[in-house]
Amino acid sequence: MKKISRAIVKFIKAIIRFFDKWLITPLTKLFVSVSDLLGKRSNKFEKFLVNRNSLVVISLLFALVTFYAIDKKHISLIDNSAEVLYNQKVDVKYDKASYVVEGVPDEVDVTLVGRKMDVYLAKQYPLNNVTLDLTGYTPGSYSVGFKYEQAVSSVEYKVDPSSVNIRIYDKISVTKEVSTDVIHKDNLDSKLNIESIILDNDNVIVEGAAHRLEEVALVKAVVDVDKLTNVKVGTTTLSDVPLIAYDSEGNKVDVEIVPATVNASIKISSPSKEVPIKLTVKGKLDDVAIKSLTPSVKTVTVYGNQEAIDAIEYLPVVVDVNGVKEDKTYSINLTKPTGIREISVKTITVNLEVGSIVSRDIEGIPIDAINLQSGYAVQVVGVQNRTATVIVKGSKEVVNAIDASEIQAYVDLSGKGIGEYTVNVEVTGDNTTVTYAPRVKEIKVKISKSN
Repeated sequence: MKKISRAIVKFIKAIIRFFDKWLITPLTKLFVSVSDLLGKRSNKFEKFLVNRNSLVVISLLFALVTFYAIDKKHISLIDNSAEVLYNQKVDVKYDKASYVVEGVPDEVDVTLVGRKMDVYLAKQYPLNNVTLDLTGYTPGSYSVGFKYEQAVSSVEYKVDPSSVNIRIYDKISVTKEVSTDVIHKDNLDSKLNIESIILDNDNVIVEGAAHRLEEVALVKAVVDVDKLTNVKVGTTTLSDVPLIAYDSEGNKVDVEIVPATVNASIKISSPSKEVPIKLTVKGKLDDVAIKSLTPSVKTVTVYGNQEAIDAIEYLPVVVDVNGVKEDKTYSINLTKPTGIREISVKTITVNLEVGSIVSRDIEGIPIDAINLQSGYAVQVVGVQNRTATVIVKGSKEVVNAIDASEIQAYVDLSGKGIGEYTVNVEVTGDNTTVTYAPRVKEIKVKISKSN
C-alpha cells in the first residue's frame, strides 16, 4: 500500500513539474517581459502576473481554449479522414449439414470514415468478423447484407460490398473412388522410383449441390514428394494427404470431401540395369570412311521405373560425322530415354578414326517381304531375283569384317493386293559405320491368295 501511495505522489509531482517547466515558467517570463516594456504603469499588472494563483487561472484558460479548438475541429489533427481495412474475413452462419451456399466472398474490405483521431483509435481495435447470417434461410436466391460491430461508435464503418447475391442449395452426397497424383516428382532422388502408393481409404463421400457433384469426374489424393523426409528404398507413410475433386478438364470443383485427407503408404524402389552403349552415325563423311568408332565407356547403369528398365536393351548414342575428313574426338552428353530418371555416366567421349573408302559385294542375301496383308502369299518373279547382292562401302578393316548374316534385305508390300508389282529392294546392316546398297534396286513380285 505504501508503495502505491509513493507512486501516486511521485506521479502527481511529475505532473506539477511538467506544468511548471513548460507552462507556468514560460508564461511568467513572457509577462515579465511585457511588464518591463510597460514601465511604472505596470506595477499593478506585474503584481497580478507574479501571483501564482493568477498564473494557474491563466494556464487553465489556455487549456480550455485549446480543448475547445480541438473539440470544434479547428486543428488539422482531427479533420475527417478515411482508412481501408483490406481482406477482412467473412464468417457465414448457416446450416452446413443441410445446405450449400454459393456466391459468398471469402473476404471484404471495410472503410473507416471519421475524425483522424477516432479513425486511428478504431484501427487499434481488431474488427470482429464480418458476418453473413443465413440462419433460417431455405434453398433459393437472396440478396443479403453483411453484419459487423463498430468498435468505435464515432467512426462510420462501410463494408464493400455492403450486400451480396447468394444462392442456397440442398446438400447431397455421393461416393467416389480415390486415385493418386504425385507432384514435385522431379525433386525425388533421381535413382529412386515411387513403385506404388496405397491409401488407407480409397473411397470417400463427396458432398455439395447437385450441379456441382455432376461436374466431379474424379477425386485425387495429391502426394507431394517435397513432404517426404529421409526418403530411401522401402516403405514410408505420408499423413494428411489432401483430397481434391476435378472435372473432366482438370479444373478443381468446389465440393466438400469427407474425409478431407487420407494417409498414404508409399513404396520406394531403385530399379536399375546395366546396358551397353550403341553408337550410330548420321551425316556423310568427306571422301573417307569410318575405320573405328570407340566410346570411352562401353556400358552404363540406368535407373527409372521398372517398366522402362525392363524395356531398355541398350542406350543409343548418335555421332554426327557430316563433313568430317580426318580423325576426331567427340564429347557427347547422354540423353535419358523415356522412363529413365538417371544414368550412371552423364558424358562420354567418342574417338573417330577414319581411313580410305573401299567397297565389297556380299552375295546371297535373302529378300524378305514385310507388311504383306493377312490371307495373301507372295513370290518373286524370276529365280535370279530371290536373293540380293549388297554393296558395302567403308574402311577396309570394317568392310572385310562384315558377315552376310549381319545384313538384311527386304521389300515393303504395304497396301498391295492381288497382282504383280515392281518394288524397291531395301537393305540394312548391323554396323552403322558403313553404307549398304543393293546391286539390283528393283524386283518383280506376284501377290496371290494364300491356300
